[in-house]
Amino acid sequence: MGQDQSYISDDTPPLTLSERSLAAVADFIKFGKARRIVVMTGAGISTAAGIPDFRSPETGLYANLAALNLPEPEAVFDLSFFRENPRPFYALAGELHPGTARYRPTVSHAFVALLARRRLLHMLFTQNIDCLERAAGIPPDRIVEAHGSFASQRCIDCKRVFADARMRECVARGEVPRCGGDSDHDDDAGHGTSRSGCGGLVKPDIVFFGEALPRAFFEQMDRAREADLILVMGTSLQVHPFAGLPNFAGETVPRVLFNLELVGSLGTRADDVMVLGDCDAGVRKLADELGWRDELEKTWRELVGEEEAERQLQAAKKRVATLHDEVAKMADEVEEVLHIDDRESKKGAEHKDSQGDKDSPEASPVEDGEGKGDAQTQPAAPEPDKSSPSRNQGSREDREEVDDDVKTPQKAAL
Repeated sequence: MGQDQSYISDDTPPLTLSERSLAAVADFIKFGKARRIVVMTGAGISTAAGIPDFRSPETGLYANLAALNLPEPEAVFDLSFFRENPRPFYALAGELHPGTARYRPTVSHAFVALLARRRLLHMLFTQNIDCLERAAGIPPDRIVEAHGSFASQRCIDCKRVFADARMRECVARGEVPRCGGDSDHDDDAGHGTSRSGCGGLVKPDIVFFGEALPRAFFEQMDRAREADLILVMGTSLQVHPFAGLPNFAGETVPRVLFNLELVGSLGTRADDVMVLGDCDAGVRKLADELGWRDELEKTWRELVGEEEAERQLQAAKKRVATLHDEVAKMADEVEEVLHIDDRESKKGAEHKDSQGDKDSPEASPVEDGEGKGDAQTQPAAPEPDKSSPSRNQGSREDREEVDDDVKTPQKAAL
């Protein structure tokens, strides 16, 4: 939706939830009213793992690719460019490939896995290619990797499947794999094939620009229409057709957004709940409301280990501190601009008064002083833009911060 979308106001009553809050969402789940939960995720749920998102100006993947002298950062996912020069992509693959990367699932991944274990997860649609959903234990038949992933790979010419083990070796060595360069890869029917291949470039089954999305995405889209609760986590919802998935849900279906900012049409329906801030912090708050927090923390720590868990928590605190610094800097800049405008207004008024004095020799000293006093009057504050949602709008939760007092599960037999 564009700029003309209308956000709900504080006095708009919800249609399904008792109120627009995480507590009401938790009650909706606990009372058995949400049994087909559809989750939609983007890069924001993996940043705590250390994987940068794509579009952040200084820290995103596209920004970090500048050193590779690409015609443009997006060229790394352009099939025509890949055919000419596959090395930049495989430089990136060395960072992200699950067989070589150091990244581990986050609390957000663990929460979705917990939904699956409780038989509440109807489907997970993810834009991510890092396979952390699989690593978290979410069943593959409950995952739709809308933009593909590193889970499999094949020749871009003859489409022959390339062996996982050989792919890991190539990525680890920084080599560009080619069709026929392995002895044990399988074809689409799962049968072994000979070393002879067409010699074409091998690419992970990641959707490049200009390629069609996986068939599974279109086959499973109706799962979003069947949902009785939608959870949107860490995505900018800028890339279609994925960006349209939240709109498939019925008008009375609650939708919850865990993200740094408003995205898409979230916030325009009566049962939209906005949790703006760190994604993991918002998920932890929902787990608190559900009474699942200890189970979530225990499951996650067993999955990633204590050292990695502490690293992610400390990194999250740094991200929140950085965000606060950026907001404070923006506020200072806005205030400075307003002060400049005030000074310019004063100068303009004083100049006009002085010109009036020259044109009116009969003006008295008292009248002259009153004119200067008027010139120093502060201009009226501008009317707020009522078309944009206020920061404390009732349809969203307060901005979340990472808990300083992160709950550690009681010692239990693992």
